[in-house]
Amino acid sequence: MSSNRKAAQLLQTKTDIQNWGARRASRVKKYKTTSRHVKDYIVLDFETTGFRAGADRIIQIGALKYINHEQIEFINTFINPERHIPLTITRLTGISNEMVQWAPTIEQKIDELIEFIDDLPIVAHNASFDMGFLYALDNLEGIEIPEYTVIDTVKLARKVITETPNHKLGTLAKHLQLEHDAHDAIGDCLATAAIYQYCTQ
Repeated sequence: MSSNRKAAQLLQTKTDIQNWGARRASRVKKYKTTSRHVKDYIVLDFETTGFRAGADRIIQIGALKYINHEQIEFINTFINPERHIPLTITRLTGISNEMVQWAPTIEQKIDELIEFIDDLPIVAHNASFDMGFLYALDNLEGIEIPEYTVIDTVKLARKVITETPNHKLGTLAKHLQLEHDAHDAIGDCLATAAIYQYCTQ
């Protein structure tokens, strides 16, 4: 099987599981969604060992803090998932088992992330995926994830950017001529922030 066909199958699997995750999240969702325009927010993205929240694990956290649409702080860290990262995920994200071997676990970093987010709304692309992984940590070893307000740039882009064939992050980044380091948490955050600002300004 060619590498292009494998990549296409992997991306289709991700889409299918994200759709399943969205249906599951709708049943257990603790966060609130909104489409209102805000100037202060957190842009959040996770890279993971797979696409099933609760079964797979986070391997990279990317988070950018924007005040008045200006980036002022960020978190960018690998996470040790305490399990094997499949080769297909390494090919997709560039993150290998060796790269996370000495990284902190999510239990060691989640308090920092919660403090970083504070009470700001979260902006994410296909937000149900990232929120699914975040809330899978709720009540895990005493971890309590607050009830956040979440803005999904997929939903915003569907209303504003109507000329693209789809509203995947890569498609929108290409359409807006953004530099995009795809499937890197910070790279995806930067593209998501640019899309959000385009759609709201």
